Amino acid sequence: MHVKKGDKVKVISGKDRGKEGVILQVFPKKNRVIVEGVNMVKKHARPSQDNPQGGILNIEAPIHVSNVMPIDPKTGEPTRVGYKIIDGKKVRIAKKSGEPLDK
Repeated sequence: MHVKKGDKVKVISGKDRGKEGVILQVFPKKNRVIVEGVNMVKKHARPSQDNPQGGILNIEAPIHVSNVMPIDPKTGEPTRVGYKIIDGKKVRIAKKSGEPLDK
């Protein structure tokens, strides 16, 4: 998978096209990610101990990983991902600038 939890990404297709956000959760087996503030859906919640009032909540739903691109740390634009071996470690790099995406 070309993105990880904590990556800043841009949505490139779908109803939230153009929005940017941070990846909150990754589901590799389903090829889906949850991005902060993207693909908001309304969920009807029963009253519970955590939420005694109940009601309608706005939560993020997963979107397909092919609909997001990581943001290049140097230019701030969406970029494709490449891989390089640096000091014996496989590191993700931004194709546009060559900057490493991993900290």
